[in-house]
Amino acid sequence: MEVVIAPADELARLAADAVERLVRTKPDAVLGLATGSSPLKVYDELARRHAEDGLSFAGARAFMLDEYVGLPAEHPERYRNVIEKEIASRVDFAPGAVQGPDGLAEDLPTACAAYERAIVDAGGVDLQILGIGTDGHIAFNEPGSSLASRTRIKTLTQQTREDNARFFDDDIDKVPHHCLTQGLATIMSARHLVLLATGKGKAEAVHQLAEGAVSALWPATIMQMHPHATVLVDDAAASRLQLAGYYRQTFASKPGWQGL
Repeated sequence: MEVVIAPADELARLAADAVERLVRTKPDAVLGLATGSSPLKVYDELARRHAEDGLSFAGARAFMLDEYVGLPAEHPERYRNVIEKEIASRVDFAPGAVQGPDGLAEDLPTACAAYERAIVDAGGVDLQILGIGTDGHIAFNEPGSSLASRTRIKTLTQQTREDNARFFDDDIDKVPHHCLTQGLATIMSARHLVLLATGKGKAEAVHQLAEGAVSALWPATIMQMHPHATVLVDDAAASRLQLAGYYRQTFASKPGWQGL
């Protein structure tokens, strides 16, 4: 696992560099898209590069990490709509190239299995963008999630619903109780994981992710077992890292051509 500590804008540039390098060398790349606050600057940077530098996603495909269950199709916080607003509509993905779990399906288990198959049929995800919750969840794999889990229905914890209430007028009663989410094993099947975290509120989760024991109590710790995982954090999110000095030294001495 590579841990990079830098200002938030620099982290977004580094993540966008990784996406651009992939898409330019493999135009039919499969991307994994996350919602939440963490990837927004990355999406802004990718949209800028599309508009100003001709970065094209015309041949690429993308899969979303998760979706709320039961939110109306037109709801602004339905993740399919959030992804459309934040990135899909701002670049040149082909129609239908961005897929997400169907939180309005009548048969949710069947919808989850179909989504899992769709990812496999696409050849798997080349680069997965991730955020992390204050309790260490990635996607909506809450504490206690099986490390071998696949796309499924999950019940959101009270902490996650409180954290996400800011997207629902600070009214927790408006936050759904259930979601569909890629499982931890699904996420681990991606060839490159790029996780972003900023702010002191993420410091303990980042510490556990990078330096704690691999445990279902902190689901993101499974990333320690991935052969190509990159964790991008600002100073505040890195404030609990015991090896922060080493991570800075390692990145500072990294050859410029190597990339993330």
